[in-house]
Amino acid sequence: MTVAADVDAYLRHVAIERGLSANTVAAYRRDLAVYADWLAAEGADDLRVVTPATVSAYLLHLGSRPESPLTASSLARMLSTVRGFHRFLLDEGRVTVDVARDIRPPKLPSRLPKAISVDQVSSLLAATDGDEPAHLRDKALLELMYATGARVSEAVGLNVDDVIDTDVVRLTGKGSKQRIVPLGSYAQAAVSSYLVRARPLLSSRGRATPALFLGMRGARLSRQNVWLIIRAAAERANLGIEVSPHTLRHSFATHLLAGGADVRVVQELLGHSSVATTQIYTLVTADTLRDVYTSAHPRAR
Repeated sequence: MTVAADVDAYLRHVAIERGLSANTVAAYRRDLAVYADWLAAEGADDLRVVTPATVSAYLLHLGSRPESPLTASSLARMLSTVRGFHRFLLDEGRVTVDVARDIRPPKLPSRLPKAISVDQVSSLLAATDGDEPAHLRDKALLELMYATGARVSEAVGLNVDDVIDTDVVRLTGKGSKQRIVPLGSYAQAAVSSYLVRARPLLSSRGRATPALFLGMRGARLSRQNVWLIIRAAAERANLGIEVSPHTLRHSFATHLLAGGADVRVVQELLGHSSVATTQIYTLVTADTLRDVYTSAHPRAR
């Protein structure tokens, strides 16, 4: 069989038998298309001639190519896709050796998440003040994202019924896992004002939808819409830095930990499956403490 046929078989397997999402399958398809093209350029038109050295050479190529070399995290993702593919080939009897089994992903650098200060968050949120429907919606959206640490996909996926008794919200995260997160008083007020004064007007402009956050034509907001809303608010606030939906999530976690919240509680609020993922935020707060100590203590320097 050709490499293309083997790739198609693997994609059918992950889509049908493993039930992976359409987005995940599409990502696998893109990764394996790059891999197949590289193998073809190397003259490996049959996967039975691929060796561990071939896979290692492929990763080296991706990380050192002149145009758009991959970062360590992207290389790790690519290797994960290739390893799953070769494991499938062995399980299906298409090859006799899993050539990618012992290939290790590149060591990832410890990259701290970017968070903004409490004052900067306040300025960002103040930039959405106003009585127009778009202002009321944007205020509710940003207040909710900062109050809950919601991912952008979780925020745009919210339905009206996911706001429970005005003070808690039900978020649906990765793997369709749901979690309940409280809403602070500022977020409660902003969401309530939006639901009463803006959403009915926006909803009348489109087809009926249960979505909480609506665009100007009455349809559910997209992730791209949220990016644009936050970017515009950051510009009006004159923050002078790049702000994304994930910035609010990072700031939510960092500010909670700086305020004394237990890392396990923050893990639950963020919807992390492992506390190790959450613990990276403790490094951020430790760095902040170190900076304050260095600048304030008379014998720190």
